[in-house]
Amino acid sequence: MSITIHSLTLGQLATNCIILRDENSKEAIIIDPADEAPRILEKVNGYKVREILLTHAHFDHVLASKPVKEATGAPLRVHPHDAGMLEHTPEIAAMFGLRVPAAAKHDLLLQDGDIIQVGDIQLETRHTPGHSPGHVIFILHSEKAVINGDCIFAGSIGRTDLPGSVHEELVDSILHKILPIGDDYKLYTGHGPHTTIGQEKRHNPFIQQFLDHYA
Repeated sequence: MSITIHSLTLGQLATNCIILRDENSKEAIIIDPADEAPRILEKVNGYKVREILLTHAHFDHVLASKPVKEATGAPLRVHPHDAGMLEHTPEIAAMFGLRVPAAAKHDLLLQDGDIIQVGDIQLETRHTPGHSPGHVIFILHSEKAVINGDCIFAGSIGRTDLPGSVHEELVDSILHKILPIGDDYKLYTGHGPHTTIGQEKRHNPFIQQFLDHYA
């Protein structure tokens, strides 16, 4: 296939930005422009960025959104339930003792079931609330890959002690929106090493507990 997947770990909170490139059409998608805009832009040099997508609008996933959007001219998409959060990035970061710049304004809204098509790259959008109200994942079926943001980590799960997060919703999203995708799908996580759905079903203690008590 002509599609390549690139992961950059960026910023003080080591957030993973995922870049999808169509090597034939020289088009690209940037997911979660977390920080360090020059590193992101270097990875898409020579490619036309068609979309900037957010799994969610927590500040550590959007700190490079404004310079990346200005440099590429690509539209920024976020789920409506997180759109308000995006508009208050500096204030929210200040609650954690951090001073950060304003995020880019969103252009388009993401909805459950949306298909994003750029060249040969086709992403299925699924709304997976819990870690944040408007959290989404993007499934790249052709490559058996899931850009899953902060829902599942290798050996752990996303926090649900933040404003707007709901533990029961995260459990439901994991059990009914992510795990059924397929054990052989790779999970590109928002922080830490990437993993697979099967690996987390077998070895993640949180997911094993969910399967025992809720499934």
